[in-house]
Amino acid sequence: MVSAVTNEPSKNSPEIPRPGYGRLLRTPGAWTFLLPGFAARQPFAMLTISIVLLVQHTTGSYGAAGAVAAVTGVSMALFAPYSGRLADRLGQRAVLIPGVLVHTLSVLTLTGLALADAPLWALFAAAVPTGASVPQIGPMVRARWATKVQGTPLMTTAAAFESVTDELTFVVGPLLATALCTAVDPAAGLVAEASLTLVGGVLFAAQKGTQPRVSSRGHARVEHVSALRVPGVRVLIVAFLGIGAVFGGMQVSLTAFAESIGEPGLNGVLYGTFAAGNMISGIACGAIAWKSAPQQRLLVGYAALALTASGLWAAHSVLVLAGLGLLVGMSIAPALINGYTLVDGLVPAGARTEAFTWLTGAVALGQAAAVTVAGQLEDRFWDGAGFLVPMGGTLLALGTVLALRSRLSTPSRARTVARGVGHRTPVAVD
Repeated sequence: MVSAVTNEPSKNSPEIPRPGYGRLLRTPGAWTFLLPGFAARQPFAMLTISIVLLVQHTTGSYGAAGAVAAVTGVSMALFAPYSGRLADRLGQRAVLIPGVLVHTLSVLTLTGLALADAPLWALFAAAVPTGASVPQIGPMVRARWATKVQGTPLMTTAAAFESVTDELTFVVGPLLATALCTAVDPAAGLVAEASLTLVGGVLFAAQKGTQPRVSSRGHARVEHVSALRVPGVRVLIVAFLGIGAVFGGMQVSLTAFAESIGEPGLNGVLYGTFAAGNMISGIACGAIAWKSAPQQRLLVGYAALALTASGLWAAHSVLVLAGLGLLVGMSIAPALINGYTLVDGLVPAGARTEAFTWLTGAVALGQAAAVTVAGQLEDRFWDGAGFLVPMGGTLLALGTVLALRSRLSTPSRARTVARGVGHRTPVAVD
C-alpha cells in the first residue's frame, strides 16, 4: 500500500529538536567532506582578484585586467551547469579529478603568459579554459548535504551554513590573494589558487562515501530530467542573476566612492560591512526554526533586498552607505538560502548538483555583467551611478519572481513509499 509521507510530528510524538548548527554538524560523515570542501572552495574567491592584480602588474591597465577576469567569469558561468550535470550522471569524483587537473594547468598557463607579456588575445584564450574548469565545490557540498538531510528541517540549516561558508570564503580568499600578490610576488596569488585547487579538490574527491549516488540504468522507469527543464529552477536563475548584480555593482561602486572622497582604503571597510551583514543574517536564518514556507521567505527576503539596494545610489556619506550596505548584505542571505532550499523540493535527486551549479553560475554571470555596466556608468556619469545596477537588477528580478511565484511550488514528481521520516523512494507512475 502506498501512503504519503509527512515530516510533521504528530500531536503525541516528542517535539523535534531545534534544527541548529550543532545538530547539523553532528550529521554522520559531515566533517569528512566539510573540511576538504572548505579548502577546495577557497580558490574560487581568489581567482578574480589574483588575475586582476597580476594582469594589471604586467600590462599596466586595469581595463585589460578586468577584461581577462570577466572572460574567466563568463566562461565559468556558462560551463558550470554542464559540469554539474556530468557530476549528477557520472558521480562527483569522476568529474572533479580531471576538472582540477585541467584548471591547475590552465591557471599556470595563464600565469606564464602574463609574466611573458603575451598579447591580450592570448590571455583571453587562456582565460576561457581557466574559467570553464573552475571546480564547482560549493554546489557539490550542497548536493552532499541534500543527500544527508533530505526531507528534514535541517535542509534550511544546511543552506544557511553553506551561505555563511561562502561569505567567509569571499572574505578570506581575496585577503589571502592580495597579501600574496603584494607581499610575495604578483603571480603568487594564482600559483596559490592552483595549488589549493589541486590539493583540496583531490582530497574532496577522495571522500567517495558521502557523494550522492548515481542513478543506475536499472532504474530506467524514473525519468532523468535536466534541472533547467524545471520551471522553478528557471525562476530561481533570474533571482540569482539579480543577486549577482548586487555583488558586481557593489564591488565597482564602493571602490569608485572611496576614491571619489580621497579615501581608497575605505573600500575594504565598506565591502567588509556588506559581507558582515550577509554573514550575520545567514547565521540567524540557520538558527531559527521557521514555520513559513521557503517560497514565502524567498519573496520577503528578495523584496527587502530590492528595497535596500534601491537606496544605495542616493547615499552621499560613509556612514549612510555603510548602514545601507549592512542592510543589503542582511537581505541577500535570506534570498540565497531559501533559493537553495527550494532546490531540494523542486529538483529530482539525480539533477541537484546541476541545479546548484546553474544558480552559482547565474550569480557569476550577473556579477560579470554588473561589473562591466557599473564601471561604464561610473566613468560616464556621476560618482555613485554604478549603484543603479544593483537597484535595476534586483527590481527586475523581483518582478519576475513575483509574476512566476507559482512555479516555485514543490511539484508532485512521483508517488512515494513511506520509509520513515525524511526518507522517500520515488516510484515511477505509469
